[in-house]
Amino acid sequence: MAGSILLAACGGGGDSPQDATAVANKAKRNPSTPATPTPATTTAPIGKIFYGVNGHFQQGSAYAASSPQTQLAQLQDLGMTIYRSDVSSKTAATALAQIATTMAAGGVTVYPVLLISPQEYANETASYNAGYALGQQVASAMHAPFYEVGNELEADTLAGNYDGTFPTDYVNSKFMIARGAIRGMVDGIKSVDTQGKIVMGAGTWLHWGFDQMLAQGTQPDGTAGHPVVSWDVTAWHWYNDYDDIQNICGGSGCYNVLSKLQAFGKPIWLTEYGVRPWTASDSQAGAYLTGNTMMGEYASVASKYNLQSIQMYELYDDPAGSYGLLQIDGKTKKAQYASVKAFIASHPK
Repeated sequence: MAGSILLAACGGGGDSPQDATAVANKAKRNPSTPATPTPATTTAPIGKIFYGVNGHFQQGSAYAASSPQTQLAQLQDLGMTIYRSDVSSKTAATALAQIATTMAAGGVTVYPVLLISPQEYANETASYNAGYALGQQVASAMHAPFYEVGNELEADTLAGNYDGTFPTDYVNSKFMIARGAIRGMVDGIKSVDTQGKIVMGAGTWLHWGFDQMLAQGTQPDGTAGHPVVSWDVTAWHWYNDYDDIQNICGGSGCYNVLSKLQAFGKPIWLTEYGVRPWTASDSQAGAYLTGNTMMGEYASVASKYNLQSIQMYELYDDPAGSYGLLQIDGKTKKAQYASVKAFIASHPK
């Protein structure tokens, strides 16, 4: 099989995997022991969620310097109504729950993406226990409407520079360990919060073979009858260096990624999309973001593919990269800000 591009997005999962591992190591528990449900922290009804953005509250920087009220006002000005933020501990989830209450009062839904590094564990049982602990901690602190379980976990399970469309593109042992963490997070969340929807931790590029194995109970070694993972929303990441999500060619062929994701029978969310800062000026990035291979395309085909939400990466520049709509001071608007605001205003969803 011809090799293709091995790509990973600059998303929440790359920010601080050590934090998730440390939390999980400290808080492992017997998954068979039921947790005591806690009162819901975030209870506001969910409204429109098509246009959204990413934030990094637990990472600090501009997200700590800028108050939740300021960020809410910026989101309202942009016309964005859903905010994705990474968490890797109960402490982070507790803080995010408080922010979510503020945001919900202003019409913005906040939800967590749970960060964990499965490949740091020896086997599927160990990664399951770590995932369970993290899922339980987050759900105990924050009864969220949605929980995204992991961030691009499939990338670390690839056998090499493959597209990720076929089971054989993955390492069996690594796939099993990643599956364990995902199963654990789902079970840990559900032990506390049975109402929250599970967003399958986003993959990227052409890596849907990973999700297919989770859904079918199969493995890279060709065997079947393994644990099946169920979810409510299929998430994906897409950046400008991947080109057109409806017409992209890798080493194994050319594909319509949205069509492939639609085959899972769930709503689709793009929980990260954006422009690599080293590939474009701010004005060029603004034009690309709103052009016919990003927001323009996504808005036009949303009903066709049941594309429910698109969440830009990200609100503020941070030390990891200048992806933001505003600079790292949390105040200075970049060219992208005006472009995106104008697009949303003219394309209501």
